[in-house]
Amino acid sequence: MDLYREIILDHARNPRHPGILDPADVDHEEHNPLCGDRLRLTMRVNNEGTITDVAWDGNGCAISQAAASMLSEEMVGKKLEDVRKITKEDVFEMIGIPLTINRVKCALLALKTLVIGTQGLAQWQTLEDQDED
Repeated sequence: MDLYREIILDHARNPRHPGILDPADVDHEEHNPLCGDRLRLTMRVNNEGTITDVAWDGNGCAISQAAASMLSEEMVGKKLEDVRKITKEDVFEMIGIPLTINRVKCALLALKTLVIGTQGLAQWQTLEDQDED
């Protein structure tokens, strides 16, 4: 458990892929109104559908910042179609520690930004609704 906490703190203090890409093929921003976390995700995707670069900017708690950093590492070099298959469970696995209900939305902000930015709000709402079944 302590190892995961250290990894989270490392990603929060030393984020991977910080900044904003300009120009970007995907540029989307989301926020969590409950806690104020904000994230803007930018990506470049080549003609073959491979994500060649990712950058993000935002502010928030260590969990939201670490999740954005970890997710950005997962995305570079992969096909956009494969990245679109990343699930909430994948993000929770990256984080590696149990989260309180208040921290779940923090951890999922990066995934929410990715999903809405590449597939639209309806797709994110479908993913959110799956929890309520």
